[in-house]
Amino acid sequence: MTDLVFLEPNKLGSEPFTTSDIIADCAQVKHDTVQHLCRTHRTDLEEFGKLGFEIRPLPSSRTGQSTKLYRLNEQQATLLITYLKNTPPVRQFKKDLVQEFYRMRRELTRRQIFRDAGKPIRRTLTDAIRDSGEDGRMHGHAYGTYTDLAYKAATGKIARILRKERGASAKAIATDFLTSDELSAYNKAEERLTVLLDMGLTYDQIKTLLLVQTSKRLAG
Repeated sequence: MTDLVFLEPNKLGSEPFTTSDIIADCAQVKHDTVQHLCRTHRTDLEEFGKLGFEIRPLPSSRTGQSTKLYRLNEQQATLLITYLKNTPPVRQFKKDLVQEFYRMRRELTRRQIFRDAGKPIRRTLTDAIRDSGEDGRMHGHAYGTYTDLAYKAATGKIARILRKERGASAKAIATDFLTSDELSAYNKAEERLTVLLDMGLTYDQIKTLLLVQTSKRLAG
């Protein structure tokens, strides 16, 4: 199934949105028609927030032409659909879109819960790094090194790679765009790091133990 609803990759509290081309595809109407409705009813749509847009190149264009894709939040998308003829594809899309916005709001709530749950864990990890003397041995880079290890244990990738793949800025906090399941795994990895540091293990020992546990979890 095509993704219907999206989130900004580097904003924990971002508002779910859909786009005019998604509406056109799923309602089986021309994108030009949806764009025209967005322009015609812009005042009505903006009663529910600023009507955003982005410019994308046309895949089929050989001359570098581009098109404007409107971004609509849940209320805007719901209103826009009422301007379309109530055909069977439109009726089905209405139901699918409601379900997808609900799913995305639930995902955002779960992310916030795991994000809040991780805040005291991160402070504890900072204390464990300081008390272990690792920051001095790593010339001030211990926290970044250990959190990258936690990201790798949770997702298989370090923070820099995650930012690049998910279209986030270089300064974005990586936990802000992890899924709720990834955040849960990340918090558990930080807990393990804290315990292992307090046990006096070296970074190499901790890395081996943590990534072996991760391999077993993924294999299972």
